[in-house]
Amino acid sequence: MIGTTGTAYGAPRTGIVERVGEPRPVDADIVIPVYNEQEQLAESVLTLMNHLASSQIEGWAYTWQIVIADNASTDDTWAIASRLASQYPGRVRAVRIARKGRGRALKLAWGESRAKVVSYMDVDLSTDIHQTGTLVGTLVYGFADVAFGCRLFDDSEVTRSAKREFISRTYNGMLRMLLGASFHDAQCGFKAMTASAARHLLPYIQDDEWFFDTEMLLLAQATGMRMYEFPVRWVEDPGSTVNIPDTVRKDLKGMWRMNGTLNRMRVAATA
Repeated sequence: MIGTTGTAYGAPRTGIVERVGEPRPVDADIVIPVYNEQEQLAESVLTLMNHLASSQIEGWAYTWQIVIADNASTDDTWAIASRLASQYPGRVRAVRIARKGRGRALKLAWGESRAKVVSYMDVDLSTDIHQTGTLVGTLVYGFADVAFGCRLFDDSEVTRSAKREFISRTYNGMLRMLLGASFHDAQCGFKAMTASAARHLLPYIQDDEWFFDTEMLLLAQATGMRMYEFPVRWVEDPGSTVNIPDTVRKDLKGMWRMNGTLNRMRVAATA
């Protein structure tokens, strides 16, 4: 038992209200969670789709499906997402979530996946999409249960403001110091899990927003899953709409909650 609360895998607390396309039994689902992204959604999906069409892992052309997870957008994002799914059946599907929250969108999209590997990346494609093969291949070949990019390694190539760099390093330093995190970058929007890892972890991840990533990695570490963190090439999106003060407040609250969760897990393990 990982935590004290949870729901069945594939059945989070709030549901999908619309779908265009069905899950396919592919090697990898690549989810793009979006909220009010009408300006860049179509271009990003087409760019990613064209890359994946010719992408290989060690000479092997893996199968994939892009899943656009619209979490309660109020602009034309859903209309664009549903049109893309209709134009490219089998390659793109779209789901619309009833409530806002990146974590919520990932729980639902990953929860109904039929892929061997579930992954996600940010719609701005800040992480170099040519590294998707590393993200997915590490798991498809069985080298790890969870894989994710890191912007804080010495050999990572990152372009972003000094303010965002400071906040990121401070936050991840706190995770290592206060919660014993063994990883270096909890919030890079470039992560993947095997279907088996998702089945074990998703029911116990409580956060539905930005702390989802951190909670996922902390639980994966606490349960002994094999984790692979690799340096990425990453460029900050100057148009990012992330509310930094609100995110920091919620992250601190999430850290406090996870401290209790991890302590209970340690006690249970020694009982």
